[in-house]
Amino acid sequence: MKQIGITGNIGSGKTTAARIFAALGIPVYDADSRAKAVMTENKLLKEQLTQHFGAETYQLDGSINRNYLANLVFNHQPNLELLNGIVHPAVFADYEIWIEAQKAPYVLKEAALLYESGSYKKLDKIILVTCPQEIRLQRSMARDGVTKEAILARMAKQISEEEKLLRANFIIKNDGLHLLIPQVMELHKKILQLQ
Repeated sequence: MKQIGITGNIGSGKTTAARIFAALGIPVYDADSRAKAVMTENKLLKEQLTQHFGAETYQLDGSINRNYLANLVFNHQPNLELLNGIVHPAVFADYEIWIEAQKAPYVLKEAALLYESGSYKKLDKIILVTCPQEIRLQRSMARDGVTKEAILARMAKQISEEEKLLRANFIIKNDGLHLLIPQVMELHKKILQLQ
């Protein structure tokens, strides 16, 4: 079974593209949402995060205190690296369990930090969803209800779209000028033909 990564910088529309693949019957592992789930479900991981970042890492109901954690890591590179060093291996392990249960001709691993986390190394091909930065900014601000500065700070933590273009095997343009569904359908056919 082929393992295909799908990525794109914040606001690019990678999740929308992944949903189209899912509608075609392709299993999609959403690494970002699974990371959040693993951070609340994995007891050892919770203990490690609490030990390193404090009891405030979790709300009283057991959910992640996202604002607290974001304030600790987004402007402090050592904390971000520590968080990623704890969470990424747990997500990798979760993905390995998930993939064992799949029976499709290929699967998609959707992740914003596919290159940054190193998980791209275990995938057969990579799809990059591209979009002009101004559109990505507008989409992200509307979706997350945050300021332009906050989105720009998140963008600065990601590898540039230009660099990702050099590494990707397939490109989906989600710029409002190119229709998304026909691009996904064409790519789906190509991936099914991969040996």
